Amino acid sequence: MAMHASKEIAVLAFNNMSPFHLSVPCLVFDNCTETGLPSSRLRICAAESSPGSALRTNAGFSIQTELTLADASHADVLIVPSWRDAQERPPEQMLEAVRSAHARGATVVGLCLGAFVLAEAGVLDGHQATTHWSSVDIFAKRYPNVKLVPDVLYVDADDGQLVTSAGTAAGLDCCLHLVRRWHGAEVANRIARRLVVAPHRQGGQAQYIEQPLHDGQGGDRLSDLLNWMVDHLHEPHNLSTLADRVAMSRRNFTRRFRELTGTNVGQWLLGQRLAYAQRMLETTQQPIENIAQHAGFGSAVSMRQHFNRAYRTSPSAYRALFSQR
Repeated sequence: MAMHASKEIAVLAFNNMSPFHLSVPCLVFDNCTETGLPSSRLRICAAESSPGSALRTNAGFSIQTELTLADASHADVLIVPSWRDAQERPPEQMLEAVRSAHARGATVVGLCLGAFVLAEAGVLDGHQATTHWSSVDIFAKRYPNVKLVPDVLYVDADDGQLVTSAGTAAGLDCCLHLVRRWHGAEVANRIARRLVVAPHRQGGQAQYIEQPLHDGQGGDRLSDLLNWMVDHLHEPHNLSTLADRVAMSRRNFTRRFRELTGTNVGQWLLGQRLAYAQRMLETTQQPIENIAQHAGFGSAVSMRQHFNRAYRTSPSAYRALFSQR
């Protein structure tokens, strides 16, 4: 989890791409300048066509950039924001740019179907990866050497050098994860608030949620409950007391909670407690025992175990890393 004052980020653009997918890294990393961070040098590089030529989008308009793959050759981060067709092999020059970036130690990111580009380049062999749920069967059949994780939001593999995400909005989660890794949870949360998206969704959450946040009976009650739980992480929570709080049976509450969040109560609470612990370690000098109590872990020993499992480091080492900033 190395810290860098500024990063050069190259985003590859191509014909018939989705404007939304291209905008995701732009929105997240361009926001860094507005939150007090050293600015990232974000470059949109054409992976196809000659310099200055327009690239068609699938929305009926064109975009233009003077930058090419040559301008991405020294980037610290190379992002493939999607790919136009899971059945189409990307051009060789695009694949070579991915291979070269990985070989020189850059962070290589494949958002949505961009994972197909990374896999076709061969850099994902032997590593975990994910992609849009609708294309997981094609991906698994074509790339048997990749350890596909089919139903998560994003995967961080190869000690952080290879990052892939599920489809569409999960790209936001993935990019915020990178900000959190480079600059800390508080900065990522500030960017998320500006974008009006969930500040922290763990990579292991399910790709899709059966019901939108306020859709269907009980949605508002459960949304209010989630906010209450975040404000009361220090308290013990169990299914019975939570179900009683929203006047539901345990069975109905469990079903509705998964529909709303994409995960179960235990995993959701753990994610929130870890996110809280990160923020407190980064922004305060409170003793780790106190943070563990306020986060609801019960003890520093318990928090240390969960922290090690989630981030492969201890709370004290995590705090020391951020204190060097």
